[in-house]
Amino acid sequence: QLQLVESGGGLVQPGGSLRLSCAASGFTLDTYAIGWFRLAPGKEREGVACITSSGSSPYYADSVKGRFTISRDNAKNTVYLEMNSLKPEDTAVYYCAISRYGNVCPALRASLFGSWGQGTQVTVSS
Repeated sequence: QLQLVESGGGLVQPGGSLRLSCAASGFTLDTYAIGWFRLAPGKEREGVACITSSGSSPYYADSVKGRFTISRDNAKNTVYLEMNSLKPEDTAVYYCAISRYGNVCPALRASLFGSWGQGTQVTVSS
């Protein structure tokens, strides 16, 4: 069973930074593309970023481009989301998920990903 576990969320002031982690359990991540998504109250789940197994050519939603960086350490079986210059509108539960297309990053639509983790809360507030 493919299982992902997110961690690293918390409360941060506007302009601050956080690094989220997505760890795999029971399998190795290195053959899968992994996406990060977020869900804010009253909104639909939004795709944030995706990365293939080699880490080359990650892509991002326009709303986070230039502020967030997705990376991975296959030796640690973990994918990261470095978030800088955080804004109150970044407040959400953040999830990672596995691409249903193996090592391909499809469009950042939730239906194209599976094996969702439980999520980690990020709150940006002064």
